[in-house]
Amino acid sequence: MHTRRIGDVEVSAIGLGAMPMSIEGRPDEARSLATIHAALDAGATLIDTADAYHRDADEVGHNETLIAKALASHDLGKDVLVATKGGHLRPGDGSWTLDGSPRHLKEACEGSLRRLGVEAIGLYQFHRPDPRVPYAESVGAVRELLDEGKIRMAGISNANPDQIRQANDILGGRLVSVQNQFSPAFRSSEPELRLCDELGIAFLPWSPLGGISRARELGSAYAPFARVAEAHGVSPQRVCLAWMLAKSPVVVPIPGASRPETILDSLAATDLVLGAEEIAELDAAV
Repeated sequence: MHTRRIGDVEVSAIGLGAMPMSIEGRPDEARSLATIHAALDAGATLIDTADAYHRDADEVGHNETLIAKALASHDLGKDVLVATKGGHLRPGDGSWTLDGSPRHLKEACEGSLRRLGVEAIGLYQFHRPDPRVPYAESVGAVRELLDEGKIRMAGISNANPDQIRQANDILGGRLVSVQNQFSPAFRSSEPELRLCDELGIAFLPWSPLGGISRARELGSAYAPFARVAEAHGVSPQRVCLAWMLAKSPVVVPIPGASRPETILDSLAATDLVLGAEEIAELDAAV
């Protein structure tokens, strides 16, 4: 497995996005555990989660609890960087709400610590800016968690370039990651990717294949990805992830998965080398 860095930690160049295992349409626990274990066996050492990855109102942290169980039951579990997030909430009616208040973020972190069963969270990320709370206050809470040793590394998610710079300043240059949506269908985070490349901050594309409902349609929606995939005898999804990896050494995609075969195909993208002409063709696909 090829590796990249988040802060001072070496991780697999592609991680596992665990959200599909806990929200609407999720599989049974046995399949989820099999998916996580398959990822570990294939060399994945990064798993992305959040306390808001759950379906019902009374099961906050469902995904974190699932990951903790999977890691505890596998010999390679101790080698994994778990990246979780706080600042989003799910009332249980299918909606997503926000709470970026320092009080909530600190309480959320404590809950994540308990569910993950760790003394310090490997990577803690502010999930999404809350328009009701000054951004500096939210990130300031994350800084305090970092200073207190509750978290080992700090990141942000769904941020624009100004927020990236502001967060890095507030954290005293200790911002290690930015997790934004980025895929062939959603390229508006290119400026954030370029800034992360400039600053040496890891850029974690979420929904890199277009999301749970659209991932299978990637090849039909974007013909160049299908053509390149056919030339290499691989899936368009694998081509997509290899294309992202080629953009910058700071890119660490976190494709979501809820089946072993899906994450195994994604992780194999680290071995797929695309030519310059192929990359240019994919860059131009809209």
